[in-house]
Amino acid sequence: MTESKTILIVEDEISLLRALEEKFTREGFAVLTAQNGEEGLELAIRKRPDLILLDIVMPKMDGMTMISKLHEDTWGKTAKVIVLTNLSDMRNVQDTLSRGAFNYLVKSEWTLEDLVEKVRQHLEM
Repeated sequence: MTESKTILIVEDEISLLRALEEKFTREGFAVLTAQNGEEGLELAIRKRPDLILLDIVMPKMDGMTMISKLHEDTWGKTAKVIVLTNLSDMRNVQDTLSRGAFNYLVKSEWTLEDLVEKVRQHLEM
């Protein structure tokens, strides 16, 4: 069996964070969690997950700031990030992708199964 991939979920909505953590754990991933961008950034740089699921609107540090600060780190420049948000404005999408996110998913438009599949695609599993 191959080594499990590690994902970091950065989400301030506790019920969604727990649902994502449970789903990805059941799917065989090692899961790290953070409830704001500051925690997420520190964990990302220290643990170097294979992929980061990142909310945009959060307390302490938003997702866009976290992406910018992540890219200041040598490892962080190439970190795989999928942004999860309730914002569906095309300018936000383009801005997020231009900052280095690999994908942008509007929360209301996907299921947990869809998200697991996207993560697997990005990790080429």
